Amino acid sequence: MKLLFIHPNFPAQFLHLLRALRQNPEHQIVFATHQKEGKLAGIHKAVYEPSREPSEATHDYLQTFERAVLDGQAAYRRLLSLKENQGFYPDIIYAHSGWGGALFMKDLFPKATFLCFCEWFYRANGSDVDFDPAVPLNENAVAKLRVKNAGMLVQLASCDRGLAPTHWQKQQFPEAFHSKLSVYHDGIDTEFFCPAEDDASLVVEPTNPIACPQRLDLSEMDEVVTYVARGMDNYRGFPQFMAAVARLQQLRPKCHVVILGKDRVAYGSDLPNGESYRQRALRELDLDLSRVHFTGLLPYPQYLKVLQASDVHVYLTYPFVLSWSMLESMSVGCLVLGSQTPPVEEVIQDGVNGLLVDFFDVERIVARMIEVLEHPDKMQEIRARARQTVVDKYNLADLLPKHLEWMQIK
Repeated sequence: MKLLFIHPNFPAQFLHLLRALRQNPEHQIVFATHQKEGKLAGIHKAVYEPSREPSEATHDYLQTFERAVLDGQAAYRRLLSLKENQGFYPDIIYAHSGWGGALFMKDLFPKATFLCFCEWFYRANGSDVDFDPAVPLNENAVAKLRVKNAGMLVQLASCDRGLAPTHWQKQQFPEAFHSKLSVYHDGIDTEFFCPAEDDASLVVEPTNPIACPQRLDLSEMDEVVTYVARGMDNYRGFPQFMAAVARLQQLRPKCHVVILGKDRVAYGSDLPNGESYRQRALRELDLDLSRVHFTGLLPYPQYLKVLQASDVHVYLTYPFVLSWSMLESMSVGCLVLGSQTPPVEEVIQDGVNGLLVDFFDVERIVARMIEVLEHPDKMQEIRARARQTVVDKYNLADLLPKHLEWMQIK
């Protein structure tokens, strides 16, 4: 079969699929992307770049849609060249609908099966943008948000089938499209993300001289609290977490905190004056920085060691896309203290396979962390059920064949 994947990043959510599909030498696989760096054996990258940025004269509501159109135009031109010069005509197109790369694919390849990865649909009510009372919406923001979905709606209308990774994320899309949408998570490699052996070395070597300048021996720490996110922003509860850490340090003098992620905003809005959420936390909070360890992003083996050393893993999120890191930490057998928000509640039952807490209640976050640290033996069953949840429902070995079957790979 001839297969076309489209995503501005590479390989993004499609990594496991690509690794499986390239095992068949009869498959011809093209990946259209912005990203020049990185490669996978057996995958041909078709790099495309929009011709320009959206015009400043374009109506503010339409900026996102114009960006999607420019992206779609660039992808169209790049793949038209492959079609005309190399005779490439895919049997299946699989694209992330959050950007515009696939806007015109059904026009370029009308006989191809067009599949959409449907990660998120923006709503003004009952989801992420109206979650924080400190960030109110006005009429202008609501109108702009509705138009922000325009590119996704065009792709949803033209695709043959769509897939959402969780039921919560599927529910964000208009009900009129639900019949097109299936739910399969990308899957967690539970053989890799597993509890440590008794003699495992829980040492994190420095990988970034700025973010992680010193070797961390986590096995020498009596109490370890962990936090993982792509960035440090309000969507993933970084301000609430750091406020809880400041209070926790006063009450638990032997507790260390390990934070993985870049000092940037991955989701949500930037703070004014160019300040990052990490900089604000360090400026405003009384923290013992000898017991707070910022590692930056780590290679998977190092990341695994951090999770294996965790006594409490804190995962806070707006009602938004569920992070892989929460499921990965559960697969390792972490005691996850999660926010009482819909994406987390789809997976975690309080007191069964994790603990839940109000996203904004810093004192309660602290209290529940202490509850775990003071009673580690009582938490063992919860840890075991956390791993079993992922093994039963989110195991890559089970979900990958279902994902391929959904794609109708021959």
